[in-house]
Amino acid sequence: MPQYDKRDDVLDTTNRGDPAESGLCTLCTSDCVGSCETWMSSLRGREMLYPRRYGDITAGARNATTDGVSYESMRIQGYAHGAEGLPEGVSASADDALYTNVDLETEFGAETTTKCKLPLMTGALGSTFIAEKYWESFAVGAALRGFPIVIGENVVAVDRESTMEDGRVVDSPELDRRIETYNEYADDEYGAIIVQMNVEDQRNGVAEYVAEEHGNDVIIELKWGQGAKDIGGEIQVDSIEYAQFLKDRGYVVDPDPTKEAVQKAYREGNLEHFARHSRLGATEAPEPEDVERSFLETVEYLRELGFERITLKTGAYSNEDLALAMRCASKAELDLLTIDGAGGGTGMSPWNMMQEWGTPSVHIHSKALEYAELMDDEGQFVPDLAFAGGIATEDQIFKTLALGSPYVKLVCMGRALMIPGFVGTNVEGALHPDRREQINGTWEDLPPTVTEYGETPEQIFSGWQDVDEALGEQSVEDIPYGAVALWNLTDKLGAGLKQLMAGARKFSIDAIERSDLMAENEETARVTDLPLLTEAYDEEAKALLKSASEPVTADD
Repeated sequence: MPQYDKRDDVLDTTNRGDPAESGLCTLCTSDCVGSCETWMSSLRGREMLYPRRYGDITAGARNATTDGVSYESMRIQGYAHGAEGLPEGVSASADDALYTNVDLETEFGAETTTKCKLPLMTGALGSTFIAEKYWESFAVGAALRGFPIVIGENVVAVDRESTMEDGRVVDSPELDRRIETYNEYADDEYGAIIVQMNVEDQRNGVAEYVAEEHGNDVIIELKWGQGAKDIGGEIQVDSIEYAQFLKDRGYVVDPDPTKEAVQKAYREGNLEHFARHSRLGATEAPEPEDVERSFLETVEYLRELGFERITLKTGAYSNEDLALAMRCASKAELDLLTIDGAGGGTGMSPWNMMQEWGTPSVHIHSKALEYAELMDDEGQFVPDLAFAGGIATEDQIFKTLALGSPYVKLVCMGRALMIPGFVGTNVEGALHPDRREQINGTWEDLPPTVTEYGETPEQIFSGWQDVDEALGEQSVEDIPYGAVALWNLTDKLGAGLKQLMAGARKFSIDAIERSDLMAENEETARVTDLPLLTEAYDEEAKALLKSASEPVTADD
């Protein structure tokens, strides 16, 4: 894995902790006062595409090549002629083929398609307290920007305000809040709310509840796993009463809060935390055929409930399990399959498991493409794909789309899209102390990393006026500042992606191809089947030179 510098002098950004493969800190804290690239982009948007102090400086690239295999060990092609992917009827003139005219819209789905203004979706924001506390920022921001947001597993059963009767949910205020918050600001034409289900959710009747209360506009996602760990979802609680509540709801809680020794240790202050675990799926399916049979039955049942769009999320499991997920998604004709590589972020996973378990993103994504092409050759239905796992910047987004072309329609981003929620909320809490506790702000005062841009939201957030205009009759002051920060970050990601696409002469997402990537080293070339830098288009170059003696006229 490549090593990343903590400080970027050109952008004037610094990682508080050790940078992960994505460029984010390995440990991202909600109270951070800055200032990694993603944190700064939440304030300044597309300004962060460029070096600081223009007019007083020159800047040069830091690294030409990278060792190891990651999205950083690939380079993006640029071309000196042509323009692909322009709308029908639009000329390829220099006045039309502008980077600002690159179309970032995409869509996914089998029979019912879902349109997105950006080729992004969030990771699953489930029962972790981070997702609960900052949901308004995440949901409103995603809705305004027109891309899907995922409500993760376990939200219903961990909600102490929810009501269960005979093991089935009949009232879930937290799930209702999350769906309704997104829908209030969503464009009917773009984006989607996706509700994820694991073993416990299926037992608790989450699908039935969603169908009855919210209808089939919601997308249901079945969850097999994620890239950060190969066991079920986890949260940590510091109340023994809450731990007992979760155990009563049917979860595995460790240590067991019903044991007398555990209760004594808690009373005496020797035990402070309890971990709630979900169950492993498919434990009663010894063979792939058993998994497939059960999966297809579940999908059929969900369709009988009225859900028109169903997706699947899988983790960094073995190649056979990757193939099984793709086969099941094909047989069921699912609308989307999200494949999360090892190293993907989470709110709570065993740390050494996260380091040592599973197939890293580039490796598993390369295999997914290989298997998709095999399925295509066999005449099988290939579901639309989303790739996830340690992706945070516009160049990584481009590389992910290109590596999985033409099957990858979306890039799933977890921690990167959560950072704006933290930053914006903290700014709002500092500027409006009366809101601080309610919105979970952590700053009492604005830090110097913020006040260098000003002391009002209009000065601090570069996209403040753009959001206000997009809201129409509503005021930007009526939405969470974290949503404004998410707008800024995705504005930067979108503008940067447009620039990279224009340089590759690709003016729509569907026009991006694997040939737009090169491998920086032989190991990356072997894993991805991409050409080395010196081999990419080499035969075409030689053929062009060999034909140089042939006459060329203006008519040619």
